[in-house]
Amino acid sequence: MISNVSSLVTDLAARAAKGRPVTIGVVGAGQMGTDLIVQLALMPGIRLGAIAVRNVGNAIEVAVQNGHRRENVIEAKTSATMDAAIEKGLLPITGDIATLAACGHIEVLIDATGNPNTGTQIALEAIRNGKHIVMMNVEADITIGRYLHAEARSAGVVYTGAAGDEPAAAIELISFAQSLGLGVVCAGKGKNNPLKFDAVPADYDVEARERNMNPRMLVEFIDGSKTMVEMVAIANATGLVPDQPGMHGPSAPREDLSEILIPKKDGGVLGGKGRVDYSTGKGVAPGVFCVVESDHPRVIERMADLKVGKGPYFTLFRPYHLTSLEAPLSAARAVLYGTADMVPLQRPVAEAVAVAKRDLRVGEILGKIGEAEYRAWAMTYPAAQAEQAIPVGLAEGARITKSVKAGDYLNATNCVADGSMLVTQIRHRLDQMDAQAMAAE
Repeated sequence: MISNVSSLVTDLAARAAKGRPVTIGVVGAGQMGTDLIVQLALMPGIRLGAIAVRNVGNAIEVAVQNGHRRENVIEAKTSATMDAAIEKGLLPITGDIATLAACGHIEVLIDATGNPNTGTQIALEAIRNGKHIVMMNVEADITIGRYLHAEARSAGVVYTGAAGDEPAAAIELISFAQSLGLGVVCAGKGKNNPLKFDAVPADYDVEARERNMNPRMLVEFIDGSKTMVEMVAIANATGLVPDQPGMHGPSAPREDLSEILIPKKDGGVLGGKGRVDYSTGKGVAPGVFCVVESDHPRVIERMADLKVGKGPYFTLFRPYHLTSLEAPLSAARAVLYGTADMVPLQRPVAEAVAVAKRDLRVGEILGKIGEAEYRAWAMTYPAAQAEQAIPVGLAEGARITKSVKAGDYLNATNCVADGSMLVTQIRHRLDQMDAQAMAAE
């Protein structure tokens, strides 16, 4: 039998031996939530404690279909009922986020919803109740993640992005490069689906069913929105920036990344170093990359000798990201060590804004990201502010006040965000604070 090879494995084994596994609450039972239901049952020293979801009946069926005995899955309407169920080895499911967050046995919550406003509510309930929070909800993170991180820090708990998502996976490479003293030129991901900016759910019903996905979620990937959101998440956790609105997205195969995603003066496409971008080229997806450089001839010689590239630019590459299968590792690290895998900077450097997919009429109320009205577009934070552009995380429920042409930004002159949403209220306060800070500088 192989010995434990890391402190995390050893420490989780110790928790399991003491009958005290890291106990996780999951919010959401869609594709990612279902993955978590399965994965948490397979990991030593970790357990699924409880679930919060809008449709309790549906979540019960999902749990039963994925390994839980029907008699062991119950609906719980109070935190006390949830705690009692967990003590008996049952799986309680509630329709109320606050009930889950107040459950005494739950140590950390994982948000698997993908909705910015819901994610805001989940994170704040977790923080109020002294729970760590793992955000698989990148849309919420890029909108108000810095506020949630500050609230968590004040409460003495961890706010973190999820291991396995491309932003956290890319940040692993960035951190590795920085620890070696290498310069970071560009970091990003391979795009996993064909890119079609005007994609709408009606065109992807069949493919979505075949992939066991919601068509809207599939379109969020295909129309580029997810890529834009993820690259902004990397930017706002590292200080790397989009080189231009929408980035370049070259068709650069894996072996050519270090020849294309480099400055123009050296034959590449970038206006400078310290950028985020993505590639549609062969062999990059579903991986993440970090193009690095060294100015020391000995290091360049060794890197070339070790087949990392020709130099002076080299590509560090991780050929996979395991999304929800890895996410529990962030929860474990938060509980055991009080550490985060990814947190936003105090001030953003990039923004994912909303761009009209089709002509929009006055009075229209916008739907969810991945539907037919808008898509995300990455740009620098100052550029977004100059355009008065609406963050894509505030687009759902927004009302069109002036006709918008396909391809135009949704901004303060043609669109009003839904002020009743908590995420909108918090984001507006952050924007006001930013404006005051910039005026004082």
